[in-house]
Amino acid sequence: MEAERPALSRNLDSKTFREYYWLKEELTAFCREIHLPVSGGKQEIAERIALFLDTGEIRQDTVQRSRAAGRPVSEIKGSDLIGEGFVCSEACRAFFTERIGPSFSFSVPFQKWLKSHAGSTYDDAVSAYADILREKKKRKTVIGPQFEYNTYIRDFFADNAGKSLADAIRCWKYKKSLPGHNRYEKTDLSALTGGKEP
Repeated sequence: MEAERPALSRNLDSKTFREYYWLKEELTAFCREIHLPVSGGKQEIAERIALFLDTGEIRQDTVQRSRAAGRPVSEIKGSDLIGEGFVCSEACRAFFTERIGPSFSFSVPFQKWLKSHAGSTYDDAVSAYADILREKKKRKTVIGPQFEYNTYIRDFFADNAGKSLADAIRCWKYKKSLPGHNRYEKTDLSALTGGKEP
């Protein structure tokens, strides 16, 4: 039986807000309702909401775009510097695709590298992309913390060979209705046994 999750409203405190799972769509809808910016990833939006619930402050994130963003690919040079608050523009995608090949994508690790290496050159970024690919081949894929559902489903199946995706989803829905973390635990199987411990 699922617990009753509180409504996402101005009256919620940030501690309670952080205890529950929210879809990105729910977070952005709430931001629009209270006139908060909706840009950025799910975690960034959640932090913005938590700040608002604590202080009432509406933080307008000011992002300085890379000097190369918005320019035609022919004008982006390998020696150009990556600016603060790098933006994955089509011009930048075209540059990297031209230099790296058609398999290029703005993967999460590469985006993190770009955003944390302002002042590096685009040539440095091309080298870093190759390093990231080599590192990825060496180790198990790490699912980012914003992808709680994917992590939960992976861990569920690692612990429950033979169970169905429907079982995993049922346990996930039960888990996210509870306060606290959303990581898989054996006790979540009680969602399949009518509340009894598995």
